[in-house]
Amino acid sequence: MTPVRAPAAVALAGWLLLGLLFGLLMWPYQALSELGFLLQRGLWLAAQPRPLLGCVVVFAATSLLVLLAWGPLAAGRGGGTTALLALDRAPQAERTAREALWLQQLSLATQLRRLPLMLLTHLGGLAVGVESPSVALGASVLLAIRRRWPRFQLLAALPPQLVAVIGGAAGLGAAFRSPLLGVAYGLEELGQRSGLPLVLPALLLAGSGTLLATTTGQPARLPGLDLGALAPELWGWVVLLTLVGAAGGSLFVRLLLPAAAWVKRLLAKRLLVGALLLAASLTLLAFVSGGLSLNDGSLSLAAALSGESVGSPLLWLWRLLASVLSLALGAPGGLMHDSMSLGALLISPLQGLPGLTSNDLAQLAAVGATALFAAAHGAPLFCAAFVFTLQGDPALLPLLLLVAAIAAALGERWRGEGWNDHQVRVLLEAKPSAPQNPSATPSSR
Repeated sequence: MTPVRAPAAVALAGWLLLGLLFGLLMWPYQALSELGFLLQRGLWLAAQPRPLLGCVVVFAATSLLVLLAWGPLAAGRGGGTTALLALDRAPQAERTAREALWLQQLSLATQLRRLPLMLLTHLGGLAVGVESPSVALGASVLLAIRRRWPRFQLLAALPPQLVAVIGGAAGLGAAFRSPLLGVAYGLEELGQRSGLPLVLPALLLAGSGTLLATTTGQPARLPGLDLGALAPELWGWVVLLTLVGAAGGSLFVRLLLPAAAWVKRLLAKRLLVGALLLAASLTLLAFVSGGLSLNDGSLSLAAALSGESVGSPLLWLWRLLASVLSLALGAPGGLMHDSMSLGALLISPLQGLPGLTSNDLAQLAAVGATALFAAAHGAPLFCAAFVFTLQGDPALLPLLLLVAAIAAALGERWRGEGWNDHQVRVLLEAKPSAPQNPSATPSSR
């Protein structure tokens, strides 16, 4: 073996071993997600539901979550990705001045503070997912290794912001057992300035991480469907759902930004009253929706992507309000699954129409999920890849990429400032002397 190849082989082995660690570290987050779905099924969706007990659980967990998230555990509020995004997107002068502070926000100590908040989030069934916490955890783990072992050349040779982006992308990829999904997220969202250097390390980390990653906590991850070719008569519905989904995603963000500002003002003045009011609101939404407004919507998303019944069109409204409130109060999670669920639910008025089969509805649900997700989030390649990862029908992927590109372009025009962009801007505008943490406002996803 030549001297050139030996270091490359060592580096390859190092990335793969770190990836196995990533797969194991995602287990607690997936277990908490699974806990939320077990409670949702057992208390709300069972043959003999217990809505009274369900309401008590939602109210108690949400109240305690708000009191802790806006009190002693404030550093763990939100999904935790704002500082990571700022490291990549901030101008050079800003990054030089605040890099140490943002890296501190991506510490393992912050992730430990987030863990009890995540437990309460999934006990209460708040409408967020584990995507952003998985990203933040991945970034924090790699940064912690770099700090603890500065002679570990695999990471020491890379700038800290690139290490953080690689860890974040690999965290998402390992959590959802899709290395390509993690790389797409890294390139389009986390590493807009980091670029191609993140690709190979993130692929290796996420790839080996999937070997040990658990399959729990992801009911919307289908085994892979073969829905056949899109029927010509569905193209009209595809165009309509793309436009409606783009409008829905834009509305989601336009409601979320002022809601987050209102919640921040309310809790700054009257924490206890605000906590009880928010808990009561989410409890009421759970009651009127029969529990379907809870968690990140994966149960409804799984049904829609399979072409099964998703219930009344009113569920879209209940889920929208629950998602806005959950994100606005700083629940440690994100809007990825929420927006996909909202988009998939757009097929509810089409159920029962003559001529539409379950296969047709499944394909249209994927279109709606992609359109609303891309309009709310941007990053069309990542959004299309995520819906494809969940449904697993390769024949539909080209259409989803087209839908995502159109919806993302429309959403950028209709929604104005995006949720991620808003979080980064607030962080950058904060005075350097002021205490800053990733939860100055709720984090992005």
